[in-house]
Amino acid sequence: MKAVELQKYTDEELKQMLDDLKRKLLDLRFQLEMNKLQNHSQIKLVKRDIARIKTILRGRELGIRR
Repeated sequence: MKAVELQKYTDEELKQMLDDLKRKLLDLRFQLEMNKLQNHSQIKLVKRDIARIKTILRGRELGIRR
């Protein structure tokens, strides 16, 4: 998901999405360890989405707007 799209969500929605993505990352890591993961790039994409959400939340906390 792009950062511009994430800006439209409220803080509560972003926090919920963050929790969901963290759970998904955990599941992907388990699949990786069990050699069941088909697409290894999924881990990278989920990590980037987590970073984007955290960046937006921190920016709002500091009062930074674009």
